Amino acid sequence: MTHTNSNQKIHQGRNIKRFREMLGIKQEVLAFELGEDWNQKKISLLEQKEAIETNILQQVSQILKIPIEAIENFDEEQAVNIISNTFNEGAFLNTGHTPVFNVNPIDKIIELHEEKIVLYERMLKEKDEMMLRLEKLIQNK
Repeated sequence: MTHTNSNQKIHQGRNIKRFREMLGIKQEVLAFELGEDWNQKKISLLEQKEAIETNILQQVSQILKIPIEAIENFDEEQAVNIISNTFNEGAFLNTGHTPVFNVNPIDKIIELHEEKIVLYERMLKEKDEMMLRLEKLIQNK
């Protein structure tokens, strides 16, 4: 099991669900891609597991076309903490002196926004590729 510095456990199943949903991939499609041993119910159970076997993580990361580290390490709470800790305490309070920022928050927001755009573009491309595969699959039946 992977842990963050705050001793919080990272929920790998929840991370798979997050990324799958961001990519617009249904549980049935992920199950189909994983092979005939898989079905929607088994994906649902997988997404409830806190820790997932490495070989399954590797397969899912290849199907979703995201790095395995993203599934293993993404911690929403930690991401929120990083954003909230970008500002010194009292930065927005009227204390009579100028707030000091640890980093320029505008630059950080722009950087995150640009990363998000790149991710969304990649996700759209992946969705289009998935749709083509599904259309071929439907035509072959």
